[in-house]
Amino acid sequence: MLGWSINLFRIRGIQLALHGSFLLLLAYVAWEGWQSDGLLGAAWSVAILAAFFTCIVLHELGHCFTGMHYGFGVRRILLMPIGGMAEFESIPREPAKELLMTLAGPAVNFAIAGLLWASFGLPETFSFWSFSNYEASVTGFAHLLLHWNLLMGCFNLSPVFPMDGGRVLRALLATKMPYVRATFWAATVGKIFAVAAALIAAIGFEAYLTAFLFGFIFFAGETEYRAVLRREREEEHWREVMALFQSGRPPESPPLLETPR
Repeated sequence: MLGWSINLFRIRGIQLALHGSFLLLLAYVAWEGWQSDGLLGAAWSVAILAAFFTCIVLHELGHCFTGMHYGFGVRRILLMPIGGMAEFESIPREPAKELLMTLAGPAVNFAIAGLLWASFGLPETFSFWSFSNYEASVTGFAHLLLHWNLLMGCFNLSPVFPMDGGRVLRALLATKMPYVRATFWAATVGKIFAVAAALIAAIGFEAYLTAFLFGFIFFAGETEYRAVLRREREEEHWREVMALFQSGRPPESPPLLETPR
């Protein structure tokens, strides 16, 4: 799924990459704009898309720079049609560090929204779920970005693991229980929330793309939980191997950890 990508450039050593499927989104957006207003419509639509994803990159850089401050390496930021993803070399096990790294992303979006609000004010008409009320002007463009950053910040804080809100929940739970168990419960809460949100989006609002997005997040949360569990098993195995070598006894097969309940 994340295999084919195009490397763009580096920001403070962080590789920015574009997933191949993003080109399909770019072509679709340009075509939709062309159908409505010709070349000007295509240019306007592509400009909006570029601005949206610039905000996504800034969101991910918030995560990355905070992580780098704590000594965590970053492989790259990958942009996909559904958003962006920062790939860290390792994930912090300390709840306080994970909490700060996680909150840094939405904080960037709220800061951008605040700056746009201070510079251009609020739009006269505002609907949280609709982006169709903005005119093609500098002020309209600024209001559109203000709206987008508010929505992006709030959406990312929803408690759906592995989104930011789910990671905040895990960090808070990890102050009271082991990391793997905290991940299990964060993923479980996230899956329940994702299923409910997908059903509401599909049945209540006929927002099938949003429903698909929550379905994708559902499986992403389960995948990350299993990766954390597998890594914990490997670390436990090597801890036992080292202990056995120190005691002079031969190592045994890797132990199996029970799934937290």
